[in-house]
Amino acid sequence: MATFLYIDTAGEKAMVAISKDHQILAMETNEMSNTHASFVQVGIDKILKKTNTSIQTMDAVVVTLGPGSYTGLRVGLSSAKGIAYAINKPLIGVSTLALLANHVIVNHKEKLSVENVQIFSMIDAKRMEVFGAIYKQDLSVILSEQAIILDSIFMTGLIEKGPLICIGSGANKTSILFSNNLVYYLDEQYDIKDFEQIATEKWSKKEFIDNAYASPSYLKEFYQGPAKSTK
Repeated sequence: MATFLYIDTAGEKAMVAISKDHQILAMETNEMSNTHASFVQVGIDKILKKTNTSIQTMDAVVVTLGPGSYTGLRVGLSSAKGIAYAINKPLIGVSTLALLANHVIVNHKEKLSVENVQIFSMIDAKRMEVFGAIYKQDLSVILSEQAIILDSIFMTGLIEKGPLICIGSGANKTSILFSNNLVYYLDEQYDIKDFEQIATEKWSKKEFIDNAYASPSYLKEFYQGPAKSTK
């Protein structure tokens, strides 16, 4: 079994945690998205002290790769890379969309009994767009991660292949756009247990990411409008 350090700054709520042998030993969270950068190291110091643990005893550093907040993803991955490099331990990258799908698989088994059910993980990307991916109930990919413009034609095409379970921050606005008895909406988020499960599986398969070349999964380019004139 392994001891993992987790860093997740992909969304409005940030989290750092330590697990050992499938048990969550300590966790710190931050709900002020504009302070994630200053939170990470402070949070890690706190959980190390709580568990009387040295950073050197971590077997791997686990980090969310996105999609999510542009700034948050950069903060999390750069922190994770720095720590993994300093302690010479592997880096495990986890998709936020896969975490959402795993949450459905673990916590809503009763909804997965329908034939050909699809899990649509969706993160709000403003307007009528989401960052999304679609999974089977074994977490294999039906539709890979991408930026998706939501409309009734797209949703109708999906349910022709089977019922949908939509989860994530994009679920509420999608439910307003499209109502159908073959679509179930979950306004829920992943948690540390989902993180631990996927990290453990990747650890067992030695699915590590390259510390030098790994980059966040933005899915679309960040656009910053022109600066406002001060005149």
